[in-house]
Amino acid sequence: MYNQDFFFQALIYLLAAVVSVPLAKKLGLVSVLGYLAAGIIIGPFVLGLVGREATDVMHFAEFGVVLMLFVIGLELEPALLWKMRKSIFGLGGLQVLLTSVVIGAVALAFGFRLNRAVGIGLILALSSTAIVLQTLTEKGLIRNTAGKSAFAVLLFQDIMVVPILAIIPVLAAFNAPGNLDNTQLDKLTGVAALPGWAQLLVIIAAIAGIIFLGRFVSKHIFRFIAETNLHEVFTAMALLLVIGIALAMDAIGLSPALGTFIAGVVLADSEYRHELEATIDPFKGLLLGLFFISVGASINFMLFIEDPLRIIGYVLLLVLLKFLVLLALGRFFRLKKGYEFLFAFLLAQSSEFAFVLISFSRQSQLFEEKTGGLLLLVVTLSMALSPLLLLFNDKAVSPILARWQNKIEFDEVEAQEKPIILAGFGRFGLVVGRLLLANGFKITIIDSNPSNIEVLRKFGFKLYYGDVTRPQVLENAGIANARLLILSMAEYENALEVARYVRKKYPEVEILARAKDIFHAFEFVKLNVKTVQREMFNSGLEMGTKALEYLGFSRYEAYRSARMFKHHEEEVFMELYEHWLEDHSQFVQETRRFSEQLSETLEAEKKVSIYETDCAWDVESIREEAAATLKSK
Repeated sequence: MYNQDFFFQALIYLLAAVVSVPLAKKLGLVSVLGYLAAGIIIGPFVLGLVGREATDVMHFAEFGVVLMLFVIGLELEPALLWKMRKSIFGLGGLQVLLTSVVIGAVALAFGFRLNRAVGIGLILALSSTAIVLQTLTEKGLIRNTAGKSAFAVLLFQDIMVVPILAIIPVLAAFNAPGNLDNTQLDKLTGVAALPGWAQLLVIIAAIAGIIFLGRFVSKHIFRFIAETNLHEVFTAMALLLVIGIALAMDAIGLSPALGTFIAGVVLADSEYRHELEATIDPFKGLLLGLFFISVGASINFMLFIEDPLRIIGYVLLLVLLKFLVLLALGRFFRLKKGYEFLFAFLLAQSSEFAFVLISFSRQSQLFEEKTGGLLLLVVTLSMALSPLLLLFNDKAVSPILARWQNKIEFDEVEAQEKPIILAGFGRFGLVVGRLLLANGFKITIIDSNPSNIEVLRKFGFKLYYGDVTRPQVLENAGIANARLLILSMAEYENALEVARYVRKKYPEVEILARAKDIFHAFEFVKLNVKTVQREMFNSGLEMGTKALEYLGFSRYEAYRSARMFKHHEEEVFMELYEHWLEDHSQFVQETRRFSEQLSETLEAEKKVSIYETDCAWDVESIREEAAATLKSK
C-alpha cells in the first residue's frame, strides 16, 4: 500500500516548484526567490498545504548544499585552490571576525547578555552557501573577481561551522556558571568529545583518507563501474561516494559540506570528473529547490505579525551591518570597478547553517525558545531578501557606477583624413582591427571600457577612450569624412543607436555592423545598414566544417558544404527579413521551409562535380586572374 500522504506532499512541493520558478525567471528574478515564494504560499500561514513537517523536509534537503559543494569542488583544480589561500584565510578570516564583533556589539547594545551576544554574532556572521553559489552559477559569475572572493569567504565560513558548534556549549555554560555538568558533556559527540590533540589527529586522518581514496583508489572503482555500461550503477556509485563522505564527516563532527568539497577538489583532475558532475547535478538542483521551498514554508509569521516593524528593523539592520563590513573588506582587498558592491550584496544575508546552529543553541540552552524563534525568522527573511538585493545591485547600483566611471575625461581623438573608425575593441573588434592593421590600414579605434584600453595599450595598440553614442565623440573622430564605420561593440542597443544617428546625419558613410543574432541583424537592415555580420555565424560554420571532416567528408566536401550553407543563408536573408517585418507566423513557416530546402540542396550537391555555380569557388575572379596572367605573358 502506497503512503498517500507522502505522495500528496511530494505533489504539492513539485507543483509549487514547477509553477513558481518559471514565473520568477519570467520576471527576471533568480530561481531562489521563486522557491522561497513557493514555500511561503504552500506553508501553514498562507494556503496551509504543508505543515510542521516542512522543517523535517528542510533538514533532508540540506543535503543539496552538500551535493552543490561537491560539484563546485569538481570545477576547481587543486592548483587554483592553492592560489586562493590568501583570500580564503585572509579575506574569509577577517570577514568572520569583524562581522561577529560588529553584530555581537550591536546585540549587546540591544540588551542581550555577553555570552548570547557572542553567539548571535558568530551565527549571523555566516552567509548562505546555497543562495550565493546558486546565484553565481546562474549568472555565470563564479569565476569573476567578486565571485571568487565570495566563494573564498563561504569556504572559510563552512570551515568555521565546526569551531562554532564547539564554542556554543561553552557560551551556554555562562547562563548558569558551573552547570556544564556531565550530562552536557555527554551530549558532545565526534571530535568534540575528544582531547584537543586527538581532535586534530582525527581531522588530519579524515582529510588524508579522502585525498588518498580520491587520488589513488577512486579511478579504479569508477573504471570498474564504467565498464559495466550501466548508467544507473554509475549514478549509485556517485551518490554512494558523496553520502559516504558526508556521513563520515558528520560522525567525527566535521561539516559534511566541507568533506565533500575536498573530495570534489581531489577528483577535479579525474577523467571521470565530467560524468560525475553530470550525474550529481540533477539531484543537487532538486534538493536545493526543496531546501528553499522548506525554508519559505517554515517561516513563523506569528512572530512577524506580533511586531512586524521590529522584525523588519532587525532584518534590515543585519543586512546593513554585514554589507558595510563586506564593502570595507572588499575595498581593503582592492576589489574595484563595482566588484566590491557585488561582493557585499552577495554575502549580506545569513546562512542555512544558521538553522543548524540555532537549533543546537536551543538544545544547549544558550537561547530560550522565543529568542531562537526570533533568530530563525530574521535568518529566513534575510535569505529571502538576498535575491532582491542582487536585483537592486543589477538594476540600480551597477548603472550608477557605470555612469560614474564614464565621468572620467574622454580622450581627445586625433581625426585623420578619411578615417576608418572602429567602435569597440573587445574580442570581436580585436580580430577585425588586427586584420586591417596587418594589411597596412590606419584605423581610429574607440572603446568605452577603461580597463580594456589600459591592457591593450600595453600591447602597442593605439586606442582612444570614448563613448561613441555621444555625437561629439564621433564628430571629433571625423565621422563626417569617414571612409568606413565599423560597429564591433558588444553593447547591441548602443550599436543600433549609433547606426541610427549616423544614417540620419551622414547617410553617405558606409557602415559595417556586428549583430548578436538574425533578429539584431534585421534591426540593422531596417536602418539601411547593408553589411551585417552575425558574431557567432562564421565561427560556428568553421566548427561545423571541422565536424563534417571528422564524420568522413573530405576537406573539399566539408568546405563546399559549408560554403553552400552560407550562400543559402545569404540568399534567403532578405526574404526572411520581409516576412519578419510583415507576419511573424509566416516568418516561422518560411524559416522551416528554407531549412528543408537547404537539406535537399546539400543532398543533391553531393552527387555533382565541380562546376561554375559551385559556391565553394569564386569562378569569375579565377577567370579574371587567369586572363590577366595570360596577358602578362
